[in-house]
Amino acid sequence: MYNLNGKTILVGITGGIAAYKVCELIRMYKRAGANVKVIATPNALNFVTKLTLQNLSQNNVAVDEFDVEDYKPEHISLADEADIFVIAPATANTISKLANGICDNLLTSVACAYTKTIYLAPAMNCNMWENKIIQENLKKLSGLNYKIIEPESGFLACGYEGKGRLSDLETIFNATVDLPLKGKKILITAGGTIEEIDPVRYISNYSSGKMGFALAKAAHDLGADVTLVSTVAHENAIMVKSAEEMQNVVLKNLPAQDAVFMAAAVADYRVKDIARQKLKKVDGTDEITLTLVKNPDILKSICETEHSAIIVGFCAESENLLANAKEKITKKGCDYLIANDISRKDIGFGSDENEVHILSSDGGIEKIEKTSKENIAKEILKKIWLTNTK
Repeated sequence: MYNLNGKTILVGITGGIAAYKVCELIRMYKRAGANVKVIATPNALNFVTKLTLQNLSQNNVAVDEFDVEDYKPEHISLADEADIFVIAPATANTISKLANGICDNLLTSVACAYTKTIYLAPAMNCNMWENKIIQENLKKLSGLNYKIIEPESGFLACGYEGKGRLSDLETIFNATVDLPLKGKKILITAGGTIEEIDPVRYISNYSSGKMGFALAKAAHDLGADVTLVSTVAHENAIMVKSAEEMQNVVLKNLPAQDAVFMAAAVADYRVKDIARQKLKKVDGTDEITLTLVKNPDILKSICETEHSAIIVGFCAESENLLANAKEKITKKGCDYLIANDISRKDIGFGSDENEVHILSSDGGIEKIEKTSKENIAKEILKKIWLTNTK
């Protein structure tokens, strides 16, 4: 999750059934290091208790009292100190008040005094959402300093089916936080390619895909639009099997990418002639001969194709790690190469941990000491993407 240390986030909660969901949103902000302050309308407390919100935010919850703190009225003080202001759920009632400058409670008063962007996450009955007055009010707010995080369609608490359900919390989080990779497109490959011998057998390797999956999650958490190309089943992945299939998908998607991370373990060879039927054992013969041919070098083909993306290769070695990695980054022509030692049993293929070296095309080498693959992924993105000026 992105680091929000030093940021104060103001969460406004109004009187809708979806108010209980915002408890998890507060937890998400807190896990990211933010100082969270909550303003709840009196009706919001019919759906979630003040004590719950105070325990989750670790701050007093402001409701409808205009206390004077030091020399500033509370609504001015809260507006001044907030870096991010999100109202979720935003009911039709509160939306209409905001659109017409009505300040009849603490939340609407703070919103009136807030000079930066306010994020609204509406939630209501589908017929209320479609009401022309509500839509006009939303249109009006969109032209001001408000950003609307539209609700989702589905089964609603009122029993209706339609648009009006509070947007997914991760969507709200990503929309409200200035994530460093927001708007960037990143393609990541994962898993070991599968090269068929016959309908029941294949050649592959020990790659689990864990490193690629960790990279995909870390990039997504930082706001990137991630395209995951995998040989191992994973949510939202484009599934492929062979090196040729992976190459076709990668090259097709390459022009739109800002970065490509080739974390997949691509087989160097494939069977020249795949048997259409299962190969049978031959009596009196203890051996079988398979003719292998070279697979396409996907990393090199990407680097030789016209593009504007940052290209990151991966290198799994069982000996002479840095020497082989230096030779590989020169031959492939990629911007960066992540090298790890697969001879060690405590890291690498199938393990939840790894230890890698990051080589750059300018000759630089940085080491990331042994840690979880999730942490490795975050460090790779930090050292490569977040500091890259390409």
